Amino acid sequence: MCGIVGLVSTQPVNQLLYDGLSVLQHRGQDAGGMMTCEPDGRLHLRKDNGMVKDVFNQANMNELQGNYGIGHVRYPTAGCSSSAEAQPFYVNSPYGISLAHNGNLVNVDELRDDLRQKDLRYLNTTSDSEVLLNVFAGELQRNATPELTPAHIFEAVKGVHRRCNGAYAVVALIPNFGLVAFRDRLGIRPLVVGTREREGAQADVMVASESVVLDAVEFDLLRDVAPGEALVITLDGQMHFQKCADDASLAPCLFEFVYMARPDSIIDDISVYKARLRMGDNLGEQIKEAWGDHDIDVVMPIPDTSRTSAVQVAYHLGVKYREGFIKNRYVGRTFIMPGQQQRKKSVRQKLNAIDLEFRGKNVLLVDDSIVRGTTSRQIIQMAREAGAKKVYMASAAPAVRYPNVYGIDMPSASELIAHGRSTDEIAELIGADKLFYLELDRLKDAVAAGNSLINQFDTSVFDGQYVTGGVDEEYLAQLEAARNDDAKAKKESGQHKDATLDIRNK
Repeated sequence: MCGIVGLVSTQPVNQLLYDGLSVLQHRGQDAGGMMTCEPDGRLHLRKDNGMVKDVFNQANMNELQGNYGIGHVRYPTAGCSSSAEAQPFYVNSPYGISLAHNGNLVNVDELRDDLRQKDLRYLNTTSDSEVLLNVFAGELQRNATPELTPAHIFEAVKGVHRRCNGAYAVVALIPNFGLVAFRDRLGIRPLVVGTREREGAQADVMVASESVVLDAVEFDLLRDVAPGEALVITLDGQMHFQKCADDASLAPCLFEFVYMARPDSIIDDISVYKARLRMGDNLGEQIKEAWGDHDIDVVMPIPDTSRTSAVQVAYHLGVKYREGFIKNRYVGRTFIMPGQQQRKKSVRQKLNAIDLEFRGKNVLLVDDSIVRGTTSRQIIQMAREAGAKKVYMASAAPAVRYPNVYGIDMPSASELIAHGRSTDEIAELIGADKLFYLELDRLKDAVAAGNSLINQFDTSVFDGQYVTGGVDEEYLAQLEAARNDDAKAKKESGQHKDATLDIRNK
């Protein structure tokens, strides 16, 4: 998962891009980058591994001059944290395009071969974002003229949609022209656009992965970029929208609402916060239906993402809600940390139990989801050590049984605790006295209630149904080989070089 942002203004954009990337830090903590462009077309790039505050200092911020630019925060879905994979990427021809991308292409091997053999383009990294950039550049090259127009851009994006299969939300910068943004034909990954009026000057225009970025820099949310749609923002602040995929339909990723997005964001006209409230409502009702004579004394969230749902679970069960765990906010999100050992070490550093809230009580812990089970197992043990009599567990999402192929680091199937196991078996493995998963239909209802126009979601991690197609057993086997923790450790140590499979890193 990654975060992207782009901005066109008549003033310097470096600080606003920095602020936007900081707000999107939850979407990627591995690397960050920014490309800006001056009115004369001169480009400036800064990117490196690390958090936003570490990548950018005063010296390189001063060098990032320009009144339009793009930015990116990244975490690696295949475990490689080389700074060579940091975005944005750049190609000189045509026009000098830089691009940042959130998502994952599922036909990247085919595209890579085509680019090398037919388009005669050189690829320098294993990132599918570089592949996507070169596909876009190649399509734009086909009808290139000295005077670039929005019509040329839209034709090129149509070519991207014809060739690329998968999830992608993209922002690109073209010197002396402006910005381009587009979203895959199913809108799997989020992308919004907003404006800020300035007296006596043209309006500023910003695109970003989440609406919370617009809130933070005092822009007004205009709307989502629609599935299969492209947006061109020229240097005079004009916005040009056009649908570029004939078979477009909205099928956003459910896990964005469960975990990835901030609760104060609005995605496809759905409040993430309200969706999580409804998840808690549905989970509480489900538990009450299945266990009407429960002996739960208190409901506690596993901070932070599950708080909203846990409050509603407690309400529907008629029991107290308490904060039993205190979070160290200076430890990153364990879900997106590469490597099992780092995740295990970080759980104890991240959370501390308040013994008085647990002692002698039957506790229901609520989490947003259970992926590997590593965190759940340790937290349940911490609750018992704090004096809990019984420890029950509830997930505001269904069991995660299948890998994600669209840009979220849900690992190989063998590393997912729910893969091939029943709920009782999972409860035993994590040490819970009882375990509840929100049913998939109830989760879909909770999210869809915010937008009646949505009748399909990407639910692949829960049911193995990949909405783009092009995902078969062979692909998933290759994915497992690239994503399991052993492969990641070898890549990090430089011992493993995979020349045939390119499951991209973002």
